[in-house]
Amino acid sequence: MDLRDLPALNAVKAFEAAARHESFSRAADELFVTHGAVSHQIRALEAELGVTLFTREGKRLRLTDVGRRYAVRVRTALVGLAEATREIRSSDREKRLVVSILPSFAARWMTPRVGSFIEANPQWDLELQTSNVLVDFARDDVDVAVRFGYGRYPGLHVELLLEEVFFPACTPDFNGGDLPKTPADLANVPLLRSDDQLWKRWFDAAGLPDWPEPRRGVLYQDSSNLLQATIDGQGVALTRRALATHEIEAGRLVRLFDVDGPSPWQYFFVCPPQLRHTPRVEAFHDWIFTEAERFRNELQRVGSTGPKRRAQGHPKSRSGGDASPRKPAKKTTEQPSPSDAR
Repeated sequence: MDLRDLPALNAVKAFEAAARHESFSRAADELFVTHGAVSHQIRALEAELGVTLFTREGKRLRLTDVGRRYAVRVRTALVGLAEATREIRSSDREKRLVVSILPSFAARWMTPRVGSFIEANPQWDLELQTSNVLVDFARDDVDVAVRFGYGRYPGLHVELLLEEVFFPACTPDFNGGDLPKTPADLANVPLLRSDDQLWKRWFDAAGLPDWPEPRRGVLYQDSSNLLQATIDGQGVALTRRALATHEIEAGRLVRLFDVDGPSPWQYFFVCPPQLRHTPRVEAFHDWIFTEAERFRNELQRVGSTGPKRRAQGHPKSRSGGDASPRKPAKKTTEQPSPSDAR
């Protein structure tokens, strides 16, 4: 075989990622390059090979037949290369623990706690990889992931780590300190939005079934950025309990109303089955589940989710009918995944 026949490795990596996601944008996110860079690499590869690898059907990107066959061979070759590299690095690799985690969960939940793991486990070199991209254990050099989703990850070891709920929060001095007193008062303040689109679920739980999902205002794709915008006083946000509790306890945020919105997604500990009982993964598993239990105990001690402003009176819905707060609706899986559900 003449190695001069090989195409540029960057083009091959761009093609493999685009083929797996069927998206140039997601491939770009994974490779930390621009959409244009991936598109350019694919065009160059197609020109070099003299074939069309992708076609567009409306807004959807699809592999051609030849592209699909090529993707299988390319993926096999790259996985083999990764395995060979991993074997060479095995002596150092056994000392390294690689954890894939969402940026929002890493910043707001993991970082304040991770020092205790490092102190108790100096034999492991912890590497936190923060990304909204779903890690591929067969291809990526990762031991463990903390994923926010439905928990359906075939072929992997999966354990529920933390259950999540949503509730509105804002800064104590928002609107000059005149905070909403009932859920209906939210009609008069800016509501910050995210890709999760769970305001409608919370309105239903709060007894406002006629209120629609907000359609105006800034849309935040990252939950940590949404929380920071709330801390900066830009409006009222529907926040995740796991991300907001530390800010509430520190006094930077105030929870509004005694109403939880149910989350269709939860936090899961995920790893390949063959790694579950390796010493480094076992150590991290024991630590993070201990921290999760400690977090749940803290919630119970401070009253589930910390200081809050209780809903008062019987709020009026936007359609004019009476709507009293009620218990959260049942969980359902018929919801779109959040932008960072990984």
